[in-house]
Amino acid sequence: MKTSLKEGLARLPGPQGERFAELLRRGSLSVEVYAPRGHDPQQPHAQDELYIVHSGAGVFFDGENWVAFAAGDALWVPAGRAHRFEQFSEDFVTWVVFYGPPGGEKQDGENT
Repeated sequence: MKTSLKEGLARLPGPQGERFAELLRRGSLSVEVYAPRGHDPQQPHAQDELYIVHSGAGVFFDGENWVAFAAGDALWVPAGRAHRFEQFSEDFVTWVVFYGPPGGEKQDGENT
């Protein structure tokens, strides 16, 4: 299966103003494109998340720390953690990969 950023961006904004579009789904894996404008209203998610920044720059709050990001960076957030993009440029676009079970994957040695 193949998808492209161009395909995802063509679906934004969604019918109710959504700034994300799901492009692939298989099992627990979901791949989206996300391009917020002005502010990032997202809430914590049930799955672990990986962001791969396509374009733009800004500051990312990972629930504990603020880190600068730019195109080419990867950012990871565990399931259930509050997080958001702040002070991001107009051209900010990121891939979002959701994966794993609700509550996130367990590391070796963690209780299930």
